[in-house]
Amino acid sequence: MNIQLFARAVLLVVIMGIPATAGAQGARAGGPPQPAPASAALPSDYVIGSEDVLGIVFWREMEMSGDVTVRPDGRITLPLIGDVMAAGLRPDVLRDQIDKAATKFITEPNVSVIVRTINSRKAFITGQVVMPGSYPLVGPHTIMQLIAVAGGLTEFADQGAITLMRTVNGESRSFKFNYKDVARGRKLEQNILLLPGDTVVVP
Repeated sequence: MNIQLFARAVLLVVIMGIPATAGAQGARAGGPPQPAPASAALPSDYVIGSEDVLGIVFWREMEMSGDVTVRPDGRITLPLIGDVMAAGLRPDVLRDQIDKAATKFITEPNVSVIVRTINSRKAFITGQVVMPGSYPLVGPHTIMQLIAVAGGLTEFADQGAITLMRTVNGESRSFKFNYKDVARGRKLEQNILLLPGDTVVVP
């Protein structure tokens, strides 16, 4: 009987000890483990733009942390701080500005700016393609690649008269693109890398 009671006591300690240990570990770690925040792959020339989704994370100040979307006016709104201009800035520059503004409310703030989703960098294609519209331009893309993403040319497309429209320093520029030449490996210099805001016109 004594042996049975001892065995039951040991079993009870083991059963009760498992959640207690787990809870202590969670408390020491500051709560349940959280997944690493997801972030978008950033192009080397990336600056924040309208419709981009940003994660603003304050260390030990979770009530001030959260995801925000850059408004059409280029600003984001943060608790306590209010409106902050974000468009046109690199994430590290925005971080420094938020950090400076937060010093009015927090002692030694520690803030991170994480780019969750890039929606501001887009290229457009219109005319005789299967799926005309806007497409995200996160990584390097050429005219040929944009046409492929748009489903390719329709049977009515004028393959030799495609035009890339681009605005440079407020001035509109156009570049000719001959689909047949590039598809055959000729005059490949036409197949230039796209920039945000470029529009490919397929007559």
